[in-house]
Amino acid sequence: MNDYHPSEINGVLLRRLVLRQDQRGWLVELFRQDELCEDLWPVMAYISQTLPGITRGPHEHLHQSDHFVFLGTSDFKLFLWDNRPESDSCGKHTSLVLPAGEVWAVIVPPRVVHAYRNVGNLPGWVFNCPNKLYAGWGRKEPVDEIRHEDRPDSPFHLETA
Repeated sequence: MNDYHPSEINGVLLRRLVLRQDQRGWLVELFRQDELCEDLWPVMAYISQTLPGITRGPHEHLHQSDHFVFLGTSDFKLFLWDNRPESDSCGKHTSLVLPAGEVWAVIVPPRVVHAYRNVGNLPGWVFNCPNKLYAGWGRKEPVDEIRHEDRPDSPFHLETA
C-alpha cells in the first residue's frame, strides 16, 4: 500500500494524493488496484457534497471499509473512534483536519466509528469507493451501518474526539 500512512487508530490509513496540473487544469488518481490490498478493492463509488458546518456521522460498518477521498474544496475535520475489541487501539479516538487545497485518501476499516464535518466556508466534496455494495447486490440486503448520530446515549461525541 504505497505511500499510505497509519493513523493513531489501527488499520486507518491516510495518504495525501498528488494533483497533476497543467494548462488544462488538474488530474488526481483517487485509487489504483495495484496499490490496495485485494480486500479493499472498491465495488461502488459515490460523491457527496457537505455544506459548511454540517456533520455526517458518526456511524460505523460491521463489514465494509470506506475509502474516502476528500477533494480539497473545503476544510474537513475527520473524527475516528476505534470500536473493535480485538484492536490494539480499541477505545482510542482521534481527529484531524484535512485542509482545502489538498486531496486526501482515508481508508476506514470495519468497526471504526467515523464522522466528518465541513469546517470550511465553502461546500465540500467527498468521494467514497467502499469495498461492499450499499444494501448488497440489487439493494436486497440489510444496510451494513450502525448510526450513532441519532442516539442520545451515544458514546461518540465530536467535541471530545
